[in-house]
Amino acid sequence: MTFQDLNLITPLLDALTRQGYSKPTPIQEKAIPCILEGKDILGCAQTGTGKTAAFALPILQLLSKPENKTQGIKALVLAPTRELALQIHESFKAYGNNMNLKYALIFGGVSQHGQVNSLRTGVDVVIATPGRLLDLMQQRHVKLNSIKFFVLDEADRMLDMGFINDIKKIITQLPAKKQTIFLSATISPEIRKLTDKLLQHPVSINIEPVKSTAALIQQGIYYVNKENKKALLNHILKDAMIENALVFTRTKRGADKVVKDLNKNKIKAEAIHGNKSQNARERALKGFKNKTTRVLVATDIASRGIDIDSLNYVINYELPEEAATYVHRIGRTGRAGASGTAVSFCSPDEVTYLRDINKLLNRNIEEIKGHPFGNNGTAASKNK
Repeated sequence: MTFQDLNLITPLLDALTRQGYSKPTPIQEKAIPCILEGKDILGCAQTGTGKTAAFALPILQLLSKPENKTQGIKALVLAPTRELALQIHESFKAYGNNMNLKYALIFGGVSQHGQVNSLRTGVDVVIATPGRLLDLMQQRHVKLNSIKFFVLDEADRMLDMGFINDIKKIITQLPAKKQTIFLSATISPEIRKLTDKLLQHPVSINIEPVKSTAALIQQGIYYVNKENKKALLNHILKDAMIENALVFTRTKRGADKVVKDLNKNKIKAEAIHGNKSQNARERALKGFKNKTTRVLVATDIASRGIDIDSLNYVINYELPEEAATYVHRIGRTGRAGASGTAVSFCSPDEVTYLRDINKLLNRNIEEIKGHPFGNNGTAASKNK
């Protein structure tokens, strides 16, 4: 199937050709026709499945219809992090650049002045994080009474980050009659409760359940004592074949420590996490994308919006406490049919995390042996 088969209009097909896309992903194939028919969607899909285009393309097409050329904000997309909001905003601009539509990006951590000004000039689509949007609504800079399309992206992450009350407040300000697209990597009882209130006879689309990691990602585990992780990371990065690597830590402090050590060892690295200013985060991401920065060190909260073409290496410097988070992390590589490698460091205190990951994957990640910083099988023997 091609995008032409989905009955998309010429401006969108031209934009997709410019972006180098010819075939839709499974979620795009299933969601686009349903959204174009005006149906609500409950999509269970993880990052890397092409879900942004799955809702952006049909919404842009519907906004081109004469009956939708009305005053006020017509589409609202809520995202949990600034990085993801930025990514979605870029996608809307790229796909809709021939369509004479205006977009506003709203998130915290920066002055609201520019955001308020863009709203005043009149916009068709708002992409926002919940906290700042609610703040601007309370200041009466934003009215949502003209919304026709509402997207809640990564709802599970929203709940994890404590946005549930903000989301509920925003929802009360939306018109009763609207089309809603609800996306989540997992469907918990709390998520189900929210969908029951929000969706009208939705079409359920389930793509890549969380346990199915991309088949093209080569995974491996290094058993190593905590004090040797720094040396092991430097040892791995001596390999010139690793052009760029995304390294995950559990904490912001840990991310900063890793960056400091890598820079000391002449490896250009930057960190991206919640304590960094928005400008610093965007600068770090830009440097990583254009390959002036070789290593980006991230915490999980900052990782959801990182969408890097041709990222070939993910390193879990620390294993995540939640097994599902492991899947989201390694899904940063092996995207859009490309291959990728994901390696993880496991110290003795992280063995229970590894056990949970293996259980979720329904197989044991293969151990990488023969490195100079092994811990004499301590973790390996515990994991058996």
